[in-house]
Amino acid sequence: MKFNVSSKTLYNFASSVSKIISSRNAMQILYNFLFELDGDTLTVTASDMENSLVGRLNVTEAEGSGSFCLDARRIVELLKELPDQGITFEINDQNLEVMITYTNGHYNTVAISGLEYPEHRRAPETDTITFTCTSEQIIKGIENTLFAVSNEEIRPQMMGILWDVKPDEVVFVATDTRKLVKYVDATIKPGQECSFILPVKGAQVIKNVFSKEDDVKITVTPVSAIFQSATFTFDCRLIKGNFPDYNRVIPTGNPYTFTADRVSFLNAVRRVAVFGDGGGGLVKFNFDANEVVLRASDNNLGTSGEERVSCDYEGEPLRMGFGSQYLVEILSTFSSTDIVIRLADPSRPALFLPGESDPDTELQMILMPMNLGE
Repeated sequence: MKFNVSSKTLYNFASSVSKIISSRNAMQILYNFLFELDGDTLTVTASDMENSLVGRLNVTEAEGSGSFCLDARRIVELLKELPDQGITFEINDQNLEVMITYTNGHYNTVAISGLEYPEHRRAPETDTITFTCTSEQIIKGIENTLFAVSNEEIRPQMMGILWDVKPDEVVFVATDTRKLVKYVDATIKPGQECSFILPVKGAQVIKNVFSKEDDVKITVTPVSAIFQSATFTFDCRLIKGNFPDYNRVIPTGNPYTFTADRVSFLNAVRRVAVFGDGGGGLVKFNFDANEVVLRASDNNLGTSGEERVSCDYEGEPLRMGFGSQYLVEILSTFSSTDIVIRLADPSRPALFLPGESDPDTELQMILMPMNLGE
């Protein structure tokens, strides 16, 4: 076999596909890429047995066809250091010796037969649901929810992003019991109904690999979701189990409304938290008609901080406490100019909403308050 390809193009594909490779594989061969040449199309595959990612690119001067495996780390590092120019791969079909040449040098290695690479499971042709959306829609759903995913293994169903697919919209949800995010995108029209839980690794791969793609075809099976674009195919094993009923958690009767400039409020939280308890990160809030007072302290170190932020507040004066880390995550995820918080009392969750939003999307976040300890 022989083919020529741009070093930069192959590096981009190889580095993208390598994101699926686990640092601890059950099989040694899974530390390798599977290269397959068919005509002038080269496919690069990586797998961790649970998931597989395939990239397709065009090559020139192709001769022969077949498959071979090469160490993924070594190939990515070599391609990263090569200048941007054409490189030629020549593979001896008899002994699998590989020669990689370019203008100023050549490299030799030995491949492993592609027949030794484990075959990834194929999606069943029945009992599947298929719909198409843009990569931008998918990534926006992931970016709005990924930070709220739980990392506690005792709740495996919450260690991923729920996709609640409805005929006229897709609802993305994530929660770790302290905070919950619900993002609705009505610009996606699947025309069908299903739900699945996408694990964190799968979400991160999609976010990194599909960002420059256009349309993405999604095929949902009982055990996996397959994301296919013009250049990549990602087969991701889903999390089993039932996601909690998120609609029951979102408060509907919080009577008090707080509105403020989001960036000003966020920066005040960050500054005050510096002088608070580094463990719990408790920040105390005094909500009043025209301003909110933020306070934090660390009695062990004798430090404290206080700031006042102008706001519009409708309701009775209220004192509540929130974890600064969670609050910063929530406020940073919104992109609106203003932030709206609907409150009830110090024991009930607060509902966070954007000051302004697109009519076809809806973003809601809730955060449980902390005990003021007083």
